[in-house]
This record gives sequence, structure tokens and C-alpha cells, in this order.
Amino acid sequence: MALNDITMELPAGHMTNVFGQFDTYVKKIERQLHVTIICRDDQIRILGDQTRIQHAGQVISQLLAFSEKGNTITEQDVTYALSLVASHETATLSDIGEETICHTVNGRPIHPKTLGQKNYVDQIHNKMIVFGVGPAGTGKTYLAMAMAITAFKQEDVGRIILTRPAIEAGEKLGFLPGDLQSKVDPYLRPLYDALHQIMGADSFMKNMEKGLIEVAPLAYMRGRTLDNSFIILDEAQNTTPAQMKMFLTRIGFGSKVVVTGDATQKDLPPDTKSGLDVALKVLKNVEDIGFCELTSRDVVRHPLVQKIVNAYEDYEQKQSAGNRRRKQVAK
Repeated sequence: MALNDITMELPAGHMTNVFGQFDTYVKKIERQLHVTIICRDDQIRILGDQTRIQHAGQVISQLLAFSEKGNTITEQDVTYALSLVASHETATLSDIGEETICHTVNGRPIHPKTLGQKNYVDQIHNKMIVFGVGPAGTGKTYLAMAMAITAFKQEDVGRIILTRPAIEAGEKLGFLPGDLQSKVDPYLRPLYDALHQIMGADSFMKNMEKGLIEVAPLAYMRGRTLDNSFIILDEAQNTTPAQMKMFLTRIGFGSKVVVTGDATQKDLPPDTKSGLDVALKVLKNVEDIGFCELTSRDVVRHPLVQKIVNAYEDYEQKQSAGNRRRKQVAK
């Protein structure tokens, strides 16, 4: 097989960002695409099969353009750039991360990192109610929280309401000490963590005391009308159909709602229908309701999380296929 090569310019100022610490990112590109990348001053030479070196060149070009916009490249960015090139997507990392939603209290920009996340953010912009469904680590709650805080700061809404069903994840915690708020706080901790990271603890506490930010269990929503609010229902797979209907009928004028959930991680009692599953079927044709399904490709946590999600998906598909075969044999 003939060995081909291409040469590319790579400014020294972006070399470390594109190559990664100890050349981690470039080694990942070499391993995945089976090419060799050699750096000489501000030029890089890529050797290998013609198609593979073209793909490697496209990945490096995407990373360079992303770096030139002031972004710090992560391993997840490299992984996603590789998948974009492999799937022949026309979108690039720079296109996806073009919109900065807001900044964390430490100044880190928050923006979509995958095509699925970009679609999710666009849906939240354009629809009154959005269902964001997908596995752990896809940024469902975090991006919704960032959108809510941005809308609040821009005075598009007057308050933020965050809620989730208070259900234990597969275990009974028994009696919890303290007043009612202390009892429900452990269930709402993931929402507090995101708020602290984006807003800062002081700003969060001030707005919480004023009643402009509310974090409460879903059971507290009954009987209320929620006007001029950005409302996020998290862990919606753990709602019952009655709870979901109750929540969706609380929505008032000037409000925006995001419902997030992972259909594969239900903590409901056996044989109990999920309100999220029912809502996705009942509301699929209702105008001004958006549906965004995120997948393992949209996982933005540690790369190992993506592998875990994929492994579980494969296992569950095999289990389902086995169950179907057993039922057919039994008939």
C-alpha cells in the first residue's frame, strides 16, 4: 500500500491546545485513524492511507478553528471531532459551539458541545415546552439550567423554578432528620450543585431568599399557576402519568418549560407507568412542544461514561431480543 502524506500549517500559539498535554490528543488521532503525525516548527506532516490522512487533516483543522475562537480543547472535543468527520457531517466543532449561553462563576463559557446539544438549545429558544430525553452525561439538566439563568438575567422571566420527584434511587433511606426542607434537600442536591456552579453560592442564596429562585419537590406544584417563569422538571422518568399531567397544567402566561429525563433509569415501583413515557406519546403532535432525543454520542462527561452508556445499551438490546425469542418459543 502506497504511503501518502499531507502538510499543514499549525501556529505555535495553538500547538499545545490542539496537541494536548504530552501530545495526548494527537496520539488519540493517530490511534483512531491509523496515521502518523510529525511536527516540525509550525508545520505538521500527516502520513498514511489517502482517506485516513484527509480525515486526520479535517479533524486537526476543526480543532485549530475551535482553538482560534478562544476555546480550550478537551478530550471530549477531540472525540467528537473524530466522530463528525467519520460520519461525514458538514457541521464542525466551531459551528456547534458558536453560541455561548452564559459563563460560570469562574468565567468558563457554557455552550453546546454536540449536534444533539445544539438542537436541544435551539428547541429551548424556539418552543414553549421542550422534552429533553437521553442518557446520563448528555447535559440535559445543565444546559437547561444555563438557559434558565440567562433568561432570568436578561429579565425574559421573573423567576426560576426547579423541581423533581423525590424518589430514592433503588434504596429506601428511611427517616431523615430536620424540617421538611432538610428532608427534601438530598433529592434536590444535583440542582443546587448546578446553580452554585453557574450563579455562585452568594447570588443563588440572595435570589432564593427573595423567592426569585425556587427549588422544590414536584409534590409542591399542585394547585399553583406558574406565570412568567422558567420551569425545569428534572428526572421526569420518575413521575407518574398523573404527576406529569398535574405539572404540565400548572404552566401560565410568559413561561417556558424544560422537562428532562432518562427513560433507562427509572426508580418507580415495578409495573408503574412513567409519566415521561406517556407524555412523549400523548403530546407528540401538539404544536409548540419540542422533543429532543440525545444519545450516547452527546455524552460530554468523562469518555469512559460514553463507553459505559454504550455497553449498557448493547446489553439491554440483547436482553430484549432474548426475551422476545423466549416469548415466541413459549407460544
